Amino acid sequence: MKKVTVGLCGLGTVGSGVFNVMARNAALVNARAGCEINIVHVGARRDRADCPTGSVPVSRDIFAVVEDPQVDIVVELIGGTDTARDLVLKAIANGKHVVTANKALIAHHGAEIFAAAADKQVAVAYEAAVAGGIPIIKALRDGLVANRIEWVAGIINGTTNFILTEMRDKGSAFADVLKEAQRLGYAEADPTFDVEGIDAAHKLVILASIAFGMPLEIKKIYTEGITKITLEYIRYAEELGYRIKHLGIARESADGVELRVNPTLVPDDSLIAKVDGAKNAVMVMGDAVGPTVYSGAGAGSEPTASAVIADIVDVARAISHDKSKYDHHLPVPYMGFVPSAIRSREILPIDSIHSAYYLRVVVADKPGVMSEVTQALSKAGVSIEAIIQKEPQRGETQVSIVLVTNVVRESVINSVIADIEQKDFVAAPVVRLRVETLGT
Repeated sequence: MKKVTVGLCGLGTVGSGVFNVMARNAALVNARAGCEINIVHVGARRDRADCPTGSVPVSRDIFAVVEDPQVDIVVELIGGTDTARDLVLKAIANGKHVVTANKALIAHHGAEIFAAAADKQVAVAYEAAVAGGIPIIKALRDGLVANRIEWVAGIINGTTNFILTEMRDKGSAFADVLKEAQRLGYAEADPTFDVEGIDAAHKLVILASIAFGMPLEIKKIYTEGITKITLEYIRYAEELGYRIKHLGIARESADGVELRVNPTLVPDDSLIAKVDGAKNAVMVMGDAVGPTVYSGAGAGSEPTASAVIADIVDVARAISHDKSKYDHHLPVPYMGFVPSAIRSREILPIDSIHSAYYLRVVVADKPGVMSEVTQALSKAGVSIEAIIQKEPQRGETQVSIVLVTNVVRESVINSVIADIEQKDFVAAPVVRLRVETLGT
């Protein structure tokens, strides 16, 4: 069998998973790849007791890996953007192929990296950057290649899904569940990237770029986290037949592309509503195939390693035919995106999107209030699909009106909310969440 050599940069959670899975399943992987794949150099600042590297040399300077003439494929698993960018660009400059699981790197620097890779005729593979072990990049790029993709939507951050699931199932407050997520290793000590939707935004821009053939435009994504979600939100949603999920949504229309990450109500009998815990799920609507769903472990050592190794195998297959003529054997999509398919698209501002809406209005308990709220909606042409009015508890003088509207433009619902909040019987700002049926 022909031999392909790998340099592994980073021996953290994912890096150690790659090394261990490759060692455990070497014969199987090599048989499926049709070539012998060997990790010949590791770059890591420290050793791991759960990942003995044996005779494979380990350099404390990770850049020693990209300078190693033996290495054909550099696997970047160090995280972050600055050093990772320098590492990847140096690997490319040295004529090495790159595999990465770094969604922030691709989201922020993908255009530069892909251009450099195309110039040097080397591959950049990044399946593990989105949804861990779920092969969603390959599904979009290859399996659904005949389809015009209408929308992509999904749970693409396991931490937020775990938190929302625990809040619903155990009746625990957000702060308490976040502490538990940190204890279990689902959330970092600083959970901002997860709970504020930044991590999901990085992943969504990658999915959208493949689905719609558009540039990576991370700065234009509307991003909203889950820190304001309370048990009250979740209970009212369930009474109306919905569950709250933190979704990334990319949808193409004649006006442009909407790109947003936000808490969303989905019907409780939908497939995506039933994806709980730290799992991920992505739905794709293609014009030919209809809706398809991809679900599984979106993070973790070995699930993510599974995707990284799949990329290593794909690149190894391509280059093992004739290492002296890489440019004749490269799978073109791995060099970023097919240039002829890339076109600039308008990213819609959030007030231009269309959605159904969940509204909760806290009002004084007095006659005529319900009528005034519904009249404000009717005056703007907004229909009510479902409504709940709670009776006040003993001694209380305020009640909640909870409703779901039909699909309207967001600027319209914002105007309605502003109108309602001006009324003297309204006791608090109106709570607003978007509602999606996602083909159900």
